[in-house]
Formats: sequence, C-alpha cells, structure tokens
Amino acid sequence: MRPTDSLPPAPPTAVAPERPASVGAVVGLLVLFELTSGFLQGGIAPLLPEIGRELGIPDAELTWVISAQLLAAAVSVPVLGRLGDLYGHRKVLRGALVCVAAGTLLVALAPSLPVLLAGRVLMGPLAALLPLEIALVRDRLPLDPARSAIARLVGALALGTLLGGVVMGAVHEATGDVRTTLLVPAVLAVLCVPVSFLVIPESARTGGGRLDWPGAALLSLTMVLLLSGVSAAKDAGWLSGAVLGQLLLAVLLGSAWVVVELRTAEPLVDVRALADRRVAPFFLCAVAFGVVYFGSLSPDATFLAADPDRTGYGFGLSALEISLVALPAAVTAVVTSSLTARIAGRLGYVPALALAFALIGASFLVTAVLHAEVWQLVAAKVLAGLGMGVALGALPTVIAESSDPSRTGVTTALYNNAKTLGGAVAGGVIVTLLAASAGPGPGDGTPAESGYVTVWLLCAVLAFGAAAVTAVARRVGRD
Repeated sequence: MRPTDSLPPAPPTAVAPERPASVGAVVGLLVLFELTSGFLQGGIAPLLPEIGRELGIPDAELTWVISAQLLAAAVSVPVLGRLGDLYGHRKVLRGALVCVAAGTLLVALAPSLPVLLAGRVLMGPLAALLPLEIALVRDRLPLDPARSAIARLVGALALGTLLGGVVMGAVHEATGDVRTTLLVPAVLAVLCVPVSFLVIPESARTGGGRLDWPGAALLSLTMVLLLSGVSAAKDAGWLSGAVLGQLLLAVLLGSAWVVVELRTAEPLVDVRALADRRVAPFFLCAVAFGVVYFGSLSPDATFLAADPDRTGYGFGLSALEISLVALPAAVTAVVTSSLTARIAGRLGYVPALALAFALIGASFLVTAVLHAEVWQLVAAKVLAGLGMGVALGALPTVIAESSDPSRTGVTTALYNNAKTLGGAVAGGVIVTLLAASAGPGPGDGTPAESGYVTVWLLCAVLAFGAAAVTAVARRVGRD
C-alpha cells in the first residue's frame, strides 16, 4: 500500500495495515507543512518595499529582513536535526512549527525593525522542517515509498514558494494593508500547529548520544559577531576599530569552534567533511550560490518598487506586480530543476553545474547593464532561472557523489548550511553596499542606482567564479 493511497481506513481487526495507513496520513500533513513553508519563504520578498514604508525602514536596511531568518536557519538546522535524532523528529517538528507560528505573528504585528527582525529570527526553524520531515518519512517507510514521499515534499515546497509571492501580492492589492497581508501566512502557520498533533507518528528509532552544546553556542556567537561587524561597516567604515574588532573576534571564535568540533566525538557539524579536498570546492560554490540566490531578493524588490520620479530609477511597482515580474523566472527554475537529471545525463553533472553558474553570472551581468525597462529585467531573470534551477538540482548531487560514501548524509546537510550561510552573510554585505551608495546628507537612506549595479556585478563575479571553480574541480564519481 502506498503512503498516499486514499482508501478508507482498515477495520480494527486488520492490525497489519495500521502502520502504512498512519504514514499515509502523515505524508499528506507533511505536504501541507511544506506548502506553508514555501508560502512563507516566497511571500516576503514582494512585500519588502511595503514593509519598509509601513515601518519607516530605509531600502538598504530591508535586506536584514531576509538575512535575520537565514542567520537563525544556519544555526537551527543542525541543532534541531540533532535534537530530532536524539528525542524524536515528531516532537522537534512540533516545536519548530510553534516557533515559526510565533515568528510569523510577530512579523505581522511588529511596530519596529528590531521586533520585526526578532520575528524573522523565530522563523529560522522553517529551514529545519524539511530535514525533520525527511528523517521522519525515511524512518517510517521502505526505500521506494520514502523516495516518492520525499519528492512530494520537495515539490510542495517549490509550489508553495511560487504561490506565496503571487497570493501575497494579490492579497495586498485587494486590501491595501501590509499588516493584513502578513496575517495571511501567520494564520496558515498557526493552523499547522494543531494539525501536527493529529495522526503524525513519532520516529520508531532514536539515536543515542547528546547535543554538542558548546559547538552550537560558538557557532551562534560567531555568526552574530560576523553579521554585526558587517552591519556596523555601513556607518563606521570597514577599517574602523569597532568593525575590525568584531570581525577579528568572529574569526577567533570561529577558529575555536573548529577546534571544538574536531575534538568532539559527536560534533554539531562534521568539519572534516567540509575540509575534504574532493568536496571543498563545491562547498565554496554553495556559499556563492547562497549569496546570489538569497542576496538578490531584497535589492530586486526595492529596485522594482522605487519611484522613478524621486530616485531616477525603478518602476514604482506594487507588491503584486513585483511578484508577477519574478514569476516567469521562478517557474523556469522549477521546470529546469525537475529536468536536471536529463540535462546532466547529456552533459554530465559537473559540466551542467558549471554551465548553470555561467548562466547565472550572465543574467546578473545583463541586469547590471540593462535595467531601464521591465522586460529587460524579466528576460535577465528568466536566464537566471534557467541556471538556478539546474544548480538547485545538480549541486547537492555533485556534493553527495564527491564525498566519502560513509558521509553522504552529513555532507548533504552541510550543503544546505553552506548555502544558508552565504545568504546570511550576503545580507550584511549588500546592506553596506546599498547604504554607502546613498551618500551623506539628511536623505531617507534611498540607495543610488550605482549601489544596485554594484550588487548585481558582485553577484555576477561570484557566479562566474563558482563556474570557474566547478570547471576545474576534480571530478569524483559519475558525471
């Protein structure tokens, strides 16, 4: 019996089918959670300009709305994953959903930027939902049904991301109120909490050991200091004592974290897997991908929303119009991601990945040169979607096949962390670049057009760099 069969439940006397029926129900509920997760992740970007206007946040600072959640995700994914292994994935999944629900409510009701960022930090466990769900499905199902269920979960996440931007933009268009619009995903997140207490079974097996609390604490402090130093650079300058002090302390704590992880029997992060020369180049590519994938969300939205009469650039688009501009690229990414296996079957996974990064770099280069018309941006983003879809499908596969077979699972998990870390750090850097372009004076902090061009060129350089690293990296396993 497949986990998604919609047959009526077996009679009480039929004991054997109870476990598959229970798992069939849970797969459907987990799909709901992933739809909601995608909705929350895809719905925020088009609303960023409206959130800025509502709370009086300069455009350059809005990047922190994305980065705060990514920072929390970089820490919460390994921590919650390990807690799930130790105490049960269902229990930790419920806790993560409660945290996300509280965060979405705080975001919707936030009176200021600090409260808004606190809500986004609480939403960090969004990134841990899928790993927890995959672990639960793999624990409760045989191999083939588990693969089918995981594919449905990933597909639900992609679909939710597509729907999030369009639906949130449409709701804002209808209501004209950003807070009412933000309450829509908040209600969905809150409803997921009681749903998680219905028929979801606990993991049949839990591991022994303990959580690496020193590693978790050092990783958290390192991330906070790193982003705090980058953020301070926009006002004090990169060579100021405050900035250099925080960055130096972040390096020292990061080095201490590496030593702790190497000496811990059950580390939070397997640093040895990161340092493996066969896979390390692809981790660098994952960091670069995180920068261009997450780092461009906020700048693209604020550029499209900018009033050309006041700023000299932009198109004054609404949240719905911004989401519709991004929709063709998102659809393209989903389609090419689903076709990655066929594309790689013809080119090989490593060449396909190099080509994907080259397409992404070309798209940002085109955007930096041609951004005077909406159609130019749409065309460039569709080009980016072609590359990002293939990269999303090929990069984890290349990393898994380049790693030691005994470490495939942890290495793939580290890929997600590297990508998230790249996105989090990108936020601080982009805030600095855009704020610096605004120049001195009593203005409202609106970046100059040159600031956006610098951001796009930075993304192009990183993407082309990743393409070069991928092209020369040693091929391991099957291409």
